[in-house]
Amino acid sequence: MIFSPAVRATIGLGFTQIVGWGTTFLMPSVLGRHIGDALGLPSEIVFGGITVMFAVGAIFAPRVGRLIDRTGARTLMAAGSVLYALSLAALALSQGMTTYLLCWAGLGVASTLALSTPASVALAQVTGPGARRAIALLAIIGGFASTVFWPLSGALDLAVGWRGTLLAYAAIHLFACAPVHLMVLPRRPPVHHATGATTAASSGVPPEVHSRAFLLLTLTLASGAFVFTGAMVHMIEILRGLGHAPASAVLLASMIGPAQVTVRIFELLFGHRYSIMRSAVFGSAMLTLGLGLALLAGGDFVAALTCIAAYGIANGLKAVQRATLPLALFGRGQFGTYMGRLALPQGIVSAIAPPTIAAVLSLYGAMGALWMLLAAATVSLLAMVLLARLARTVR
Repeated sequence: MIFSPAVRATIGLGFTQIVGWGTTFLMPSVLGRHIGDALGLPSEIVFGGITVMFAVGAIFAPRVGRLIDRTGARTLMAAGSVLYALSLAALALSQGMTTYLLCWAGLGVASTLALSTPASVALAQVTGPGARRAIALLAIIGGFASTVFWPLSGALDLAVGWRGTLLAYAAIHLFACAPVHLMVLPRRPPVHHATGATTAASSGVPPEVHSRAFLLLTLTLASGAFVFTGAMVHMIEILRGLGHAPASAVLLASMIGPAQVTVRIFELLFGHRYSIMRSAVFGSAMLTLGLGLALLAGGDFVAALTCIAAYGIANGLKAVQRATLPLALFGRGQFGTYMGRLALPQGIVSAIAPPTIAAVLSLYGAMGALWMLLAAATVSLLAMVLLARLARTVR
């Protein structure tokens, strides 16, 4: 069976994104305790590797975005896979805190080259006018990273230990992901000629309001990233702080995934029928309403389930809109540049959110953490509403 370049790119990048998230952000959830025991590191340092990864990635993101606009993503993403392999292999051989955190810094550079932002830009370059649907499909596929890699990490850990697991993951990046990037992406970004039907949709906001639109987009995405990253890492602890038993807290938190995937499928099937700006405002409103309900009645199981559903819907939509909103607002011409510039504040916020929420939890409990998250969500909603008013004509 012969697939079109767009289909090949979507499937191939879906595979590499699952591997990328599964072997980095999700990995310490399973291997972290054994890594900490072996290296004599407290859990704060073990999970601090994720903070280092986000922070380092944010620093390099703007430059990588500009490079992708000029050269395409093929070589950069393949190089990222090689760097993933080297960093994970080094992590498997690490002996203490310094080498451990340096390896996570390497993973941060690799993520900037091969994870999330470059994948969205590469897909937009390949699929052209069909980018919104392709990115939605990529988000659906990437949502299965925890489904695949949490049990896989557990099984490999039992079989070969955490060091052997990391060496196996390094091999996957080197011998599977790097070749996939080279095979499914073109050497140069293709040129898509706009038709009459797509010109209006791709024109975005007028040039004279680009700066204001970018500022509002940066504010809404960064404040939203604080909520999503901070809450995701500590969701079970927040639910337990609201009075739910450990088993109930785990069950409730596990419902985030189905909610995310469901709304992404809906976006894939029906997103062309409504404005992307309406979808973005709806997602931001759902996040604020969900957190507000958690503050009012989060100890009730049904209310908590409603909050989780709202959180999952908002997170599922934001995962798509982080890429599709810049595309709709500013077009494909400098898509990589805009994505790189947007990734900088999001990466910094994602790096500081988990330790900040952890500190608030320890000092003020679940209610204090929820108030902080609600404040950030409200800022995100207000910025999104102002952006939607500024971009009324964007579909």
